[in-house]
Amino acid sequence: RNCPPNSNFIQVLIITLKMKSVIVATLIGSAAAFAPASQVSRGTALNAKKGGPSLKYVPCISTDDLPAPGSATSGVAGGLAICIAVDSKGAVYALGDKCPPVNQPLSFGKVSDDGCIADPVLGTKFSLKTGEVVSWCPTGLGKLVGGIFDPVGVPTYPVKAKGKTVEVQVDVNYKANFEAEYWSGVLDAQGKANGKYY
Repeated sequence: RNCPPNSNFIQVLIITLKMKSVIVATLIGSAAAFAPASQVSRGTALNAKKGGPSLKYVPCISTDDLPAPGSATSGVAGGLAICIAVDSKGAVYALGDKCPPVNQPLSFGKVSDDGCIADPVLGTKFSLKTGEVVSWCPTGLGKLVGGIFDPVGVPTYPVKAKGKTVEVQVDVNYKANFEAEYWSGVLDAQGKANGKYY
């Protein structure tokens, strides 16, 4: 075989360049998968009609189910996942139960003496009073995942006891308004928008 003396070198160089381009393409694809997506406006005549906000106190959990001081539990109020947290002094707080950035339950977190609740997985600390971020993803895994996202707090809700029930003030139209953005029709697996089936 009559090959120039640098033929092996050229073949190795070509293979190396191909491998590097595959690695770069994989990295770009992985980064694009986690990049914030722009919200696409969806319009269709079949969208449900949105209603205005309607704030009401609704039952969330029984007072018998209140967690011990320094811990939290979960409940549902108006179709929203709620974290009910009790600080070391016995004060009760209601927050959204979805921890940014990956939406694990905040109710699995630990309530600390500094007025915060810590995300059980990534370590983010949220203020019990305001829901604002006090410390964003400080753990090893948290730094890796949290570095991709901007710090975002959780919603807080007024809470009160009424008889044997802990009530939380929520927008009772929030879930319906959120779902109004989705198409409902013949292919809707849950039936018609009015709750009836076809």
